[in-house]
Amino acid sequence: MTPPIDFNDRMLSLGLARVSEAAAHASARLIGRGDEKAADQAAVNAMREQLNSLDIRGVVVIGEGERDEAPMLYIGEEVGSGTGPAVDIALDPLEGTTLTAKDMPNALTVVAMAPRGTLLHAPDVYMEKLAIGPGYPADIVSLEMTPTERVLALAKARGGRPEDITCCILERDRHVELIREVRETGAAIRLITDGDVAGVIHCAEPDFTGIDIYMGSGGAPEGVLAASALKCMGGQMWGKLLFRNDDERGRAAKAGITDLDKIYTRDELVKSDVIFAATGVTNGSIVRGVKREPTYIETETILMRSKTGSVRRMIYRNPVR
Repeated sequence: MTPPIDFNDRMLSLGLARVSEAAAHASARLIGRGDEKAADQAAVNAMREQLNSLDIRGVVVIGEGERDEAPMLYIGEEVGSGTGPAVDIALDPLEGTTLTAKDMPNALTVVAMAPRGTLLHAPDVYMEKLAIGPGYPADIVSLEMTPTERVLALAKARGGRPEDITCCILERDRHVELIREVRETGAAIRLITDGDVAGVIHCAEPDFTGIDIYMGSGGAPEGVLAASALKCMGGQMWGKLLFRNDDERGRAAKAGITDLDKIYTRDELVKSDVIFAATGVTNGSIVRGVKREPTYIETETILMRSKTGSVRRMIYRNPVR
């Protein structure tokens, strides 16, 4: 029996950066054009082409949707050359399609890779999410706490006041009560219109972004991507799947999830070493957007490895021929 090929995250990381860069290049042509679907499709096409150039036996576990919903990069699709390590792929070819179409900040192309069987196969449902950055005691906050209790606990751990805390929340009608309660503590809120992968990443670099904690519900697949980034950068995260009907519970069963009330920790969402890459499409607080000049296109990518805790920022300038 042939032994499994090791997950060589160091060698694969630069290839993964090229995957997110290619998607950013492709979607950048549609910034501000008002066509979300075209921007997303351009990113999907470029990302798939680059993934298939890597020497991996990859399976998309977080992707564009089920096979009957997405023609490419669907959940279960095999990518890569067919040689090399067996890996799970989680991706969002364009996180922030609306942001791209409207030329608003923080649109990203995002992809993560881990050994086969180690990324949660999150169904396409909502997930309640809670995340904080590094440097805090374990479980200083939890999903069982009220929003008020979380803010107070975090402020106490910092040796400060609730007024010193800034919380990132996705601006949605479902979060009206959450926003009201957090504001009543005296904490500040950074509202974002889209892109909660970026929202979670923000709390891992509070000195850079000014964000201390992320709260609220968003897509479960994006939760796995966010956990991948947070595992590389340090920090704590919890997620609980939310179900609105039997169809969504059926999606969980199809993904092999039996405990519908389980609260997942960061290391249950991402069970092993992971590499993560994100490239800016529009300018944002994590990375700069694509810069187009007459003679070149320039991108900024953040590339991370959980095995070493390394965070690398790369500028890639590609001549226009």
